[in-house]
Amino acid sequence: MPIVVDEVVITVEVGNAAGGGTTTPPSPADDRQTLVAECVERVLELLREQREP
Repeated sequence: MPIVVDEVVITVEVGNAAGGGTTTPPSPADDRQTLVAECVERVLELLREQREP
């Protein structure tokens, strides 16, 4: 019986804390804007995939 995987979700957390590097965190407004932009892009990508035959 074959197994079909429809979608694979991979999450990655990138940071340099182990390497001793420090960065300033983005401001909450910039962080929110980036998150909204990523969500919009993902939704548009899913809609494009659904329209393709």
